[in-house]
Amino acid sequence: MLDIIGRGQFQKCSGVTRRDFIQIGALGAIGLGLPQLLAAENAKGAGDSERAAIMIFNLGAPSNMDLWDMKPDAAREIRGPFQPKSTKGDFQLSEILPEHAKIADKFSLVRSCHHTGAAVHDAGWQMMQTGRQFQGGVETPHAGAVVEYLRGRQSDLPAHVVLPFKMGRGGGNLPNGQAGGFLGKTYDPFELAADPSKKNFKVPDLLPPPQIGTARLERRRKLREIVDGTVRDFEASENADLLQENFQAAYRLMTSPQARDAFDLTKESTKTRERYGMNRFGQSCLLARRLVEAGVRFVTVNAFLTVFDEITWDIHGSKPFTSIEGMKNVVAPMYDKAYAALISELHERGMLDKTLVCNLAEFGRTPRINPAGGRDHWPQCYTTYFAGGGVQGGRAIGKSDPTGAVPAEDPYEPKDIVATIFHSLGLDLETELPGPGGRPFPIVDYGAKPIRGLFS
Repeated sequence: MLDIIGRGQFQKCSGVTRRDFIQIGALGAIGLGLPQLLAAENAKGAGDSERAAIMIFNLGAPSNMDLWDMKPDAAREIRGPFQPKSTKGDFQLSEILPEHAKIADKFSLVRSCHHTGAAVHDAGWQMMQTGRQFQGGVETPHAGAVVEYLRGRQSDLPAHVVLPFKMGRGGGNLPNGQAGGFLGKTYDPFELAADPSKKNFKVPDLLPPPQIGTARLERRRKLREIVDGTVRDFEASENADLLQENFQAAYRLMTSPQARDAFDLTKESTKTRERYGMNRFGQSCLLARRLVEAGVRFVTVNAFLTVFDEITWDIHGSKPFTSIEGMKNVVAPMYDKAYAALISELHERGMLDKTLVCNLAEFGRTPRINPAGGRDHWPQCYTTYFAGGGVQGGRAIGKSDPTGAVPAEDPYEPKDIVATIFHSLGLDLETELPGPGGRPFPIVDYGAKPIRGLFS
């Protein structure tokens, strides 16, 4: 492998391969960890679509019955402690989501989602973000990775960004679904890897560290000249031009005023930042708006990072998990404020029609409250919701049974959720990817269908 070290020196080990070459450490030396910018191939069929998507993933799994599919006529141990309230949409929501209620005419619920995967977090993460279960060692790419592969970048910025960090542990030791999968590391998303609510927030993998001066950065730019004298066997191959093109793309990103501006939250007023909430999730939602505005095609926002050691939607009731009271007092207010600010700002800026915002989760919660005063995992029925990107707001699509246990009308699976995202972005659902072993691999499973009721 080629290794860039010290003051422009290099070492070459024997047996250089194309895979080794793509893993050159030079970008790390100037602050970049961007595998998608060292792509072995350009994105296929890059289009001119102006549509973008923001996927808010509610890691931990919110409770339908306590939030957006309330059952006021059911027994107390099913209906829970909260009251349903009218909204600006044709449905009611929990009293603990007052900001959602004010903008309910701009999003629509899908109350009949379900899947047959294991009731463990990372199994659901994989299914909901890729549309498929992880099985047979085949990891399907994240929806954003598919978009990047098919559409490519629109600017110096990456096509797909994950905020603020990728998901952590889920307890099942499975892939979390936030990767390029069989498309390769090239299509892994750009991970912010920083908390945007921190006072001295910076993007460690985007901008060069301050200790690297202009002259040193310029020297790294001349990596191509070093390569010319050390890896002529690779240089003679048909892939050499790709390295040149993609390294230059990485260099442009690092020196791009557009990229620097897009990630710079200090350009927002204090009033705007406070509108979203001065917390990790709120500032991630604000940053998602800025990135889409700057040309990023797909942004994934993780509401939480793991179900361990932090308060999340995972309301089992007993420590170390969250209680229903913790959801009411901590999680819901933070989430409610940030989501309402995001949708409202997208609308005010004329961006909502071209930006799909989907709120997903790995599953729902048990209809019946458990002995610890919480609710457990329940993939048999749960709610997702969508705004923008052609979605007609104010609707409740599908229906659960009287206890919220199973879909009663219009059931939808993860593959249908992913098909809905692709449909909003204008992708042909019959498009095929180069799958494992080179065999054609459709972007959604056979039988997957967009949720048409959201769009007409």
